[in-house]
Amino acid sequence: MAKVTMPQLGESVAEGTIGKWLKKVGDHVAKYEPLLEVITDKVNAEVPSPVEGILSAILVEEGATVPNNSEIAVIETADEAGSTSVAAAAAAAVATAATSAATAPPSSAPPGDAAPSTAPAASTTVATGPVVTAAPAAAIPAFGPAGSDERAGHAATVDDGPPPGDPDARMTPAVRRLLREHGLTAAMIVGTGGGGRITRDDVSNYVETQRTNSPVGGQNVGGAATTGGATTTGGPETSPRAVTQTATGPAPATKSTSSPSRPISFPAGADELLLPMTQMRKGIAAQMTRALAIPHAYVQMEVDAGNLVHLRESLKRDYQGSEGISLSFVPFVVKAAVEALKRHGAFNANWTDAGLLAKRRINVGVAVAVEDGLIVPVIRDADQLSIHGLNQAIADVAGRARANKLRLDDFGGGTFTIDNTGWLGSNLTMPIINSPEVGILTMEAITKRPVVLETAAGDVLAIRPVMNMVLGLDHRANDGAGGAALLRDIKTWLEGVGPDTAIY
Repeated sequence: MAKVTMPQLGESVAEGTIGKWLKKVGDHVAKYEPLLEVITDKVNAEVPSPVEGILSAILVEEGATVPNNSEIAVIETADEAGSTSVAAAAAAAVATAATSAATAPPSSAPPGDAAPSTAPAASTTVATGPVVTAAPAAAIPAFGPAGSDERAGHAATVDDGPPPGDPDARMTPAVRRLLREHGLTAAMIVGTGGGGRITRDDVSNYVETQRTNSPVGGQNVGGAATTGGATTTGGPETSPRAVTQTATGPAPATKSTSSPSRPISFPAGADELLLPMTQMRKGIAAQMTRALAIPHAYVQMEVDAGNLVHLRESLKRDYQGSEGISLSFVPFVVKAAVEALKRHGAFNANWTDAGLLAKRRINVGVAVAVEDGLIVPVIRDADQLSIHGLNQAIADVAGRARANKLRLDDFGGGTFTIDNTGWLGSNLTMPIINSPEVGILTMEAITKRPVVLETAAGDVLAIRPVMNMVLGLDHRANDGAGGAALLRDIKTWLEGVGPDTAIY
């Protein structure tokens, strides 16, 4: 039997939550095939199967949180399946004989023969190993332990038509817990997040819909909700479609969101509204608190991005047509950084209690903004990739991050981080180091500014596209002079971009 354990998603992550099992007991799984989704404070990631075989037992149900390296499933490999099949066949033969003996006339066998012949069969079956079979679907709640509010929500649902939501919709552990607290199921909720994801707002809006008997935030009147622990059915017998079409305006709703780009809707008469922390925000808060114990120092420089902008403009149309993705400025900055890190190895490192742990491989973390916060997947061996290769890798991890399709190898092992804060228009950011790394670089917005250029005829005032760059460094590991030298080399590379710069 091969045991599947809870993986560690990042250096500071100590536990994970089972988001969704992608296979059922009895299913065949190939080696490295996605087996389940794991949710941590900062990310959702698919966990591949370590071996090929049959999923014989699921030890941890969806929604449960367990420490790293805890056993969560058992896979029966091909060799074990063969031996088990032989034992199972023998057990079946003995069981058939026992059944025949039980139905035969009393005179067909001497008294006392049945017990000795049956006992070995039972012991043989037990000795073959922990063969676990799937319980009937009706006996397994969608989330939480048996007898939880989730099952009560199923029983209390009153709906003559198909449910409006997706019973397999994605959500965070905090949202799953909120569903259980209200006795709801995923099928009752219309997910408005990316890819139909159910958010905390969706659950709050649904509860408010049942309370006010008016649609709120796209949720439907009807179904079941619980208030104060009592299950109630809400609303007149009106179809969800009819309610949506006849609604004239939104009813007041209590919204809980951590995204600064979303408006906050205050309930009538309320001057304050508590926005509960999501699991991701809790994880970010804990990591940032640890990171700010690092003695930060900062170096900032202006980069003349004229050549970079011109090169990208000349390439982007043909590149989009041939590669199917846009050509971003980010891979150029990553390329400049990895070339500079080759010469400044003390910044391609992790800080430990024993000192600076320098890294041979250059694994660059790229900050990606998602719905509930920020995650930093890692581009491994970034120094081995061309600008095109970096662009592909960055687009791939960013897309999978926003779709919650990241893999285990997208995390951990980062040696340096780059954050594109400028895409929102920022000109100066003071980044926080992604501990245990010792350096982080921000690229700010490229804006046109008046610049004094030195020419043979004297100084000339010109309008040039300029980008601020800020390097945050761990002052325990490196000093400002070293940081300035690293940033100077990054600046020099970017300003030296030209028609001869290789993309592939």
